[in-house]
Amino acid sequence: MDAEYILQLKSINKSFPGVRVLEDVQFKLRPGEIHALMGENGAGKSTLIKIVSGVYQPDNGDIFFNGEKVTIRSPLNAQALGIAAVHQHVTSFPDLSVAENIFMGHEKTHPVFKVIDWKLMNKMANELLEQLDAKFDSRVQMGNLSVAQQQIVEIAKALSTNTAASRTRIIIMDEPTAALSNRESEDLYKIIRNLKQKGVAIIFISHRFEDMYNIADRVTVMRDGKYIDTWDVSKVNDHTMVIAMVGREIVQFFPKREVVPGEEIFRVENLSRTGFFKDVSFNLRRGEILALTGLVGSGRTEVCEAIFGVTDYDSGKVTLEGKALRRGNPSASINAGIGYLPEDRHRQGLVLPWEIAKNISLAALKKFVLRGWLNLRKENESAKELGEKLGVRALSVHDKVSTLSGGNQQKVVFAKLLNSDMKVIILDEPTKGVDVGAKTSIYEIMNDLAAMGYGIIVVSSEMPEVLGMSDRVVIMREGRVTAFLETKDVTQEIILRYAMQDTAQTA
Repeated sequence: MDAEYILQLKSINKSFPGVRVLEDVQFKLRPGEIHALMGENGAGKSTLIKIVSGVYQPDNGDIFFNGEKVTIRSPLNAQALGIAAVHQHVTSFPDLSVAENIFMGHEKTHPVFKVIDWKLMNKMANELLEQLDAKFDSRVQMGNLSVAQQQIVEIAKALSTNTAASRTRIIIMDEPTAALSNRESEDLYKIIRNLKQKGVAIIFISHRFEDMYNIADRVTVMRDGKYIDTWDVSKVNDHTMVIAMVGREIVQFFPKREVVPGEEIFRVENLSRTGFFKDVSFNLRRGEILALTGLVGSGRTEVCEAIFGVTDYDSGKVTLEGKALRRGNPSASINAGIGYLPEDRHRQGLVLPWEIAKNISLAALKKFVLRGWLNLRKENESAKELGEKLGVRALSVHDKVSTLSGGNQQKVVFAKLLNSDMKVIILDEPTKGVDVGAKTSIYEIMNDLAAMGYGIIVVSSEMPEVLGMSDRVVIMREGRVTAFLETKDVTQEIILRYAMQDTAQTA
């Protein structure tokens, strides 16, 4: 096989019971190359990467490493070849130190006493962190680090397997920028470029076109478990990429429908919580999509959590249809008619080991209980109806939510909201970590909800999304509202200006 490539996959196939996940997939990676792997959720990217990292074995097909045919039977086997993975959801031990996390499973021991050599392990961990330009020490507790810093530790962990006999040759990065700010993403790009200069090949999985344009040399697209094509990044654009990923042309990325907002349904007045936000005020009308935006750390999520009752606030007032809401009580908010889709769907929005039906019914179990017994038939029928309405792709409502793609998991959270009698729905980064096709589906769901008279508050860091899908915009900076404007009067430059200054303005 061609020795030009450090890794080559040929005619890879993989099936699980009842589902064919990969069909005749090809992939080629050059030494020292940054190769983007893109496709919709459910395209087969994760399964392919798990085959490369030894988690799964293909049903058939060939894998070549440095021109030699190999069989990757386990993650340890992959590690011996010099293949390491940095996963989207950091798999760390928050109560242990950075050094302990880096060397977990291959701790450094004293050659004579056969106990952990803490001095050596911290020294080696600090050397790895220094290579990655980290500004923290190996003795710091992992749980005290930001998401961006934890990503650096994951990369250090991948490099820590270097030995005299084997060094890290390939690093797989799965959505590493999904939870990062633009500045943090730029810092990560710098680290990746430095790794490339040292000859490390990177497989970079992302849904963000800006990631691909910024750092990738080539891009491979998958769709429905099949290989579509590979291009030099310099020869592609958004239009050709969307068609390759979705299989059709999306005429309008942000299909906002014109809905004339009705009367005021919801109001936030002078909401304050020490250290998080102060004097936050805005109102929401029936059928309106209101965007809450600003830079990361501006207090948007904290305001939404306080409104819903996840956290409390020090002063201010929240009213729904003129009635004050109980503070710090999510159950009271749900009963009043407020739904909340959290930013972290895995930890806060879903019970991953549960079935789709049980997740959808979780917030509205009273609807399915008669004389103390849960009516499973009614629960399943309701879940099936909502799943079909929102286009959840699954074999049945009994599938585990953990088996679904990110976009379909997000739709399950939407279905859970719609299973209750809601009037106002708060959506915190609803399209984060989902592909372009799933984004369009979610935008259509938002349109449908607005047309039905729901009031919608959507937190978003994506300015095109804010401008394309909202009626009015609340802009925050450092816990304060700096502008409350009609979207038709707003540009990206205006959003940035108000997100970076203290001037307060209301519509």
